Amino acid sequence: MFELTGIGGLIILALDIWALVSIVGSSASAGKKVLWSLLVIVLPILGFTIWFFAGPRSTT
Repeated sequence: MFELTGIGGLIILALDIWALVSIVGSSASAGKKVLWSLLVIVLPILGFTIWFFAGPRSTT
């Protein structure tokens, strides 16, 4: 299996937190926010990558 530890894991964690903050601050509907958040939480690397290219952005 693929496992990230150390500095790589911290980088992925920081990027996922950034994505979640941006998702919560976006103007998307509540349902879309929940789905995007679940995608980022359940699949951290793939979810972040998909969000980065297609996800909702923060309005601030």
